[in-house]
Amino acid sequence: MSVVPAEVLPGGALAVEDTAGGAAELAPAARFWPSLVAVYRAQLSRARVARIPLLFVATFQSVGIMIMMRGVVDTRPEAQSVVAGSSVVVVAYVALNLLAQYFGQLRASGGLDHYATLPVPPAAVVLGAAGAYASFTVPGTLVTAVFGCVLFGLPLTNLWILVAVIPLAGAALSGLGAACGLLAPRPELATLLGQLGMSAALLLGVLPPDRMPEPVRLARDLLPSTYGVEAYARTFGARPDWAFVGADLGVCAGVGVVSLAVATWAYRRAAVR
Repeated sequence: MSVVPAEVLPGGALAVEDTAGGAAELAPAARFWPSLVAVYRAQLSRARVARIPLLFVATFQSVGIMIMMRGVVDTRPEAQSVVAGSSVVVVAYVALNLLAQYFGQLRASGGLDHYATLPVPPAAVVLGAAGAYASFTVPGTLVTAVFGCVLFGLPLTNLWILVAVIPLAGAALSGLGAACGLLAPRPELATLLGQLGMSAALLLGVLPPDRMPEPVRLARDLLPSTYGVEAYARTFGARPDWAFVGADLGVCAGVGVVSLAVATWAYRRAAVR
C-alpha cells in the first residue's frame, strides 16, 4: 500500500492506492460555494487592474447620455425613464459587453482548458466570473443614479432599490454575456454580440417608451434589463406601487436563473471541445 502526499492533491485529501486490487480512492470534488468564492476572488483580483478605466468609461457614457437628454426630455415620467435607463446601462456595459468579450477570448486562447483541469463545478466558474465583473458596476451605477436625480430634480429617497436592481439585472445580463462569449465560434463574433446587446440596452432602456413605435416596444419587453429599468423608474413616484416593482425584479431574477443556466451549459459544451 502506498500513500500519495496530500500536498499534491486538491483540498489536501489523501489518495490511497491498493496494490492488491489496483483501486484508488480519488479526492472528492470541490464543493460549490467554496469554489464559487475562490473563482470570484481570483477574477476580481485579475480584473482589478482595469477597474478605473472600466468605471470611467461606463459612468462617463451614461452621464453623457443624461446630459444630452436633458434638453429633450420635458416631463417627469420621461426623466424617470432616462435616469433609470442610464443607470442600468452601466450594468449592461460591464456585465453584458465585457463579459462576452472575456469568455470569447478565454475560449479562443484555450483558457477553458485550465478550468477544465480543476475540480471546480462549471456553475461556479460562470457565476464567479459573472459576479466579479458585475461588482465593478456598483460604484458607476450609484454615481450615475445620483447625478441623474440631481440633474433632473428627482428624489433620492428610494435610491436603496439599486441594492436589488444591480445584482438582479446584472445576473440576467451576465448570463447573456457569458453565453454569447462561450457560444460564439470566434472572439470577434463574441465582441460583436456583446456590443449589439449593450446597444440594445442603451437604446431601448434610456429612451422614454412613450415615444417608441409599437414594434420597438415589443422588442423592449424582450430585453431583461428593461425590467430593472422599470423597477427603478417606478420608485420615483410619491407612492410607488411596490407590487409592480417586485414583479419587475422577479422577472429579472427569473431571466437571471435561466440565462446563467444556459451559460453553464455553454461552458460545459465549450470545455469538452
